[in-house]
Amino acid sequence: GPGGGPGGVGLQPPVLGLEFQGGICYKNLELPFVGPRARVGGGNPPGGGACPVTGFLFMTQNQRVPADMIFLRTSEKNGSCFLRTDQLDGETDWKLRLPVAGTQRLPTAADLLQVRSYVYAEEPNIDIHHFVGTFTREDSDPPVSESLGIENTLWAGTVCTVVGVVLYTGRELRSVMNTSNPRSKVCAGSRVALVQWTESVGLTLVGRDQSSMQLRTPGDQILNFTILQLFPFTYESKRMGIIVRDESTGEITFYMKGADVVMAGIVQYNDWLDEECGNMAREGLRVLVVAKKCLAEEQYQDFEARYVQAKLSVHDRSLKVATVIESLEMEMELLCLTGVEDQLQADVRPTLETLRNAGIKVWMLTGDKLETATCTAKNAHLVTRNQDIHVFRLVSNRGEAHLELNAFRRKHDCALVISGDSLEVCLKYYEYEFMELACQCPAVVCCRCAPTQKAQIVRLLQERTGKLTCAVGDGGNDVSMIQESDCGVGVEGKEGKQASLAADFSITQFRHLGRLLMVHGRNSYKRSAALSQFVIHRSLCISTMQAVFSSVFYFASVPLYQGFLIIGCLAQSAGRGQEGGRGPRKWHTVTCSAPLCLSEFVHIVAISFTSLILTELLMVALTIQTWHWLMTVAELLSLACYIASLVFLHEFIDVYFIATLSFLWKVSVITLVSCLPLYVLKYLRRRFSPPSYSKLTS
Repeated sequence: GPGGGPGGVGLQPPVLGLEFQGGICYKNLELPFVGPRARVGGGNPPGGGACPVTGFLFMTQNQRVPADMIFLRTSEKNGSCFLRTDQLDGETDWKLRLPVAGTQRLPTAADLLQVRSYVYAEEPNIDIHHFVGTFTREDSDPPVSESLGIENTLWAGTVCTVVGVVLYTGRELRSVMNTSNPRSKVCAGSRVALVQWTESVGLTLVGRDQSSMQLRTPGDQILNFTILQLFPFTYESKRMGIIVRDESTGEITFYMKGADVVMAGIVQYNDWLDEECGNMAREGLRVLVVAKKCLAEEQYQDFEARYVQAKLSVHDRSLKVATVIESLEMEMELLCLTGVEDQLQADVRPTLETLRNAGIKVWMLTGDKLETATCTAKNAHLVTRNQDIHVFRLVSNRGEAHLELNAFRRKHDCALVISGDSLEVCLKYYEYEFMELACQCPAVVCCRCAPTQKAQIVRLLQERTGKLTCAVGDGGNDVSMIQESDCGVGVEGKEGKQASLAADFSITQFRHLGRLLMVHGRNSYKRSAALSQFVIHRSLCISTMQAVFSSVFYFASVPLYQGFLIIGCLAQSAGRGQEGGRGPRKWHTVTCSAPLCLSEFVHIVAISFTSLILTELLMVALTIQTWHWLMTVAELLSLACYIASLVFLHEFIDVYFIATLSFLWKVSVITLVSCLPLYVLKYLRRRFSPPSYSKLTS
């Protein structure tokens, strides 16, 4: 359509031969250059309305990107830049972005105006962590295409200094369409630990960028490596790899590290991997398996061609790329195992002990292997040293799950440790039976849990037990669990702020959880309950008084408080009618009885409403345990406002009756009868059946 495309672009792109192939294809980037004089982004709104699609933008230092862009060029010689996305997703850490290789190699930025090329981009969507596109130069023979990914994009609202081409504007901006939280991009603690350990034994990482790395050996020899390919870690693959070329020998080597359950099927057969992984896991270490594979030049060239072709694919790109990488992950040589200690935070043990003493059952859901999870549970005192532990055997079908559940049913007062695979089978065939048995355990440890399984467990606990759940996590894989729970608590840590951003409450240390639940949570609940009780008490009092009043007068539909003004008006207007001379006996009866009824009614209203006000103020005073001077002022001010209203509303309230002794003793007796029994019951309950916490304060 005019001014748009499949995603509804709000501005007509000034291009030649605009094509659509399921996505958006912007051709011929020979466009007017928006130079530094335009100062784009300084005063333009984030909506990007002043930025034409496929127009060039030159971003100077500390400017915010006004539109979603493709990163073309930067002045950094390594061809990389770092940006902040604090206005997009709340993350204050710096993220790495890479330019298009073909445009970064140009001698000057002005040469961009001479390049004939087009960008194929996917339709606008809300995912800020994924992008699929291609960049093709048409002025070369044959045309050269490069794949575009998330690392080549600059979303609106970020800060950087680059040259880019506008990709999406207006409502198609990722910042406008997206409301999800970012994944963590902070360097993992295990990588830092490994680099520090290698330095301690003499092998030092001297430098590292996107294309090369330098190592110093114990003999002060510098080893230079060229990074050919890099395969980042994902939660699905549970591994990461890199292909490097030794500049001195020209050898090409593929290195990979990952979880033992994944790497066991990739490395060559050996008889010590499982045993050593178990030994490290029992010591509470997070185990990584490192392997390598030497590649011939022809083998690598064939892989690179297939890898580039897969990355240029528009449909099912991730699946095709993973298939190509898996072709290398066979018969790799096992190098070593690494064990990184994930130390517990301070005061984790007393915090868990406090929660357990408060009657809160704690389940630990982790992605670690069984031995590591068991060791961590013991170190944290989630499972005591002398407590029996039932390790749920690995099951793969319904029959095995049935036998294992029967064996577990015969155990009593023991902690349960189960893997994610066995948990999936049990929930598939015996969901009710498993949850019933697991809820009876004092502690449950679920290891090798995927993020979706964590959320599923929380949902099942809510449905099967009817209890409130609180999920605590510190990583990106805990977000789904936190959002599924009734109360989500995020712990800010080394893995970023994604969990804390998705949670209802954010804390900096796990030990703060005890005070959050035991002090702030309890006080908040008690105060909210007291406030709700006062609101309900007031409504019930008015309703009860109205019901009693109606029953006394044979359930006549006469309001107790609101209707007396109307009655008074009717009584006064009746004497001014034209029918006054007709039926003098009838009129005499009305004039004699109406003032009497009205007077008695006004007295009832004054007595009952005054008693109601005093009762509510006394109930508030009796409920408050810690007084503040503002509370005293509020009580006295409320009473003063009511007394003032009696004086000013003398037309509707008999002021002379209020000053009589009859009014005072009636109000006093009614108020005393309303408040004294409840106070006596509270006193007797505290005297003969005190709460458990009173023993600590006495």
